[in-house]
Amino acid sequence: MDWTVTIARKAQRQIGRLPKRVQKNLLALIREIEVAGPVRGNWPNYSSLGKNRHHCHIKKGRPTYVSVWEVKDKNIKLVEVTYAGTHEKAPY
Repeated sequence: MDWTVTIARKAQRQIGRLPKRVQKNLLALIREIEVAGPVRGNWPNYSSLGKNRHHCHIKKGRPTYVSVWEVKDKNIKLVEVTYAGTHEKAPY
């Protein structure tokens, strides 16, 4: 069974302001989470931010863009993207 990925309202606004290339990378990450789950060790600078929160870089260089997502429910396989934007403003 695949995972369901939702995007928080705040993250939706943030995604709209991202460069197109970064948006494409984020979409690829979301699709990968849907298929393989929230632990994405194959993405650059992936790390767990606690028991149910994860992050990775979706574009290296300057500026560096990151995405943060949270497992909302493991039983029904629900993940929510909570942040997409620059590294400096990321909610770690």
